[in-house]
Amino acid sequence: MGVMSGFHHVKLPVADVSRSRDWYGRVLGFEVALEFVEDGVVMGVALRDPSGTVRLAVRHDPARAAALSGFDPIALAVPARADVQAWRARLDDLGEPHGGIVTGHEGGSVLVGLHDPDGIEVRLYAD
Repeated sequence: MGVMSGFHHVKLPVADVSRSRDWYGRVLGFEVALEFVEDGVVMGVALRDPSGTVRLAVRHDPARAAALSGFDPIALAVPARADVQAWRARLDDLGEPHGGIVTGHEGGSVLVGLHDPDGIEVRLYAD
């Protein structure tokens, strides 16, 4: 059997690529790594966090984005529980709604209820 070393990237469907690119940049600090242009139109973007550790792609697909609204397909790892607190403070400073911090299944801290422009929930998790 072959060896794997982790996820290469996660791709999410979105209704509006520009709106999602801007939200993931403003709220989570992601930067554009690549744009996917088809017939002169940006149909997707590859994003990465400033450290280059986390890679996320968004792709224009409004129907699938609507189907994922309210679901939480992504839990982003943060180094420590104090970092979850720092993220909560950042989101509060930005006026970005979220559901606060809860205890995770393994006893860690999880910031829940952060939704992107399509209503897809992104969680921030520290063991």
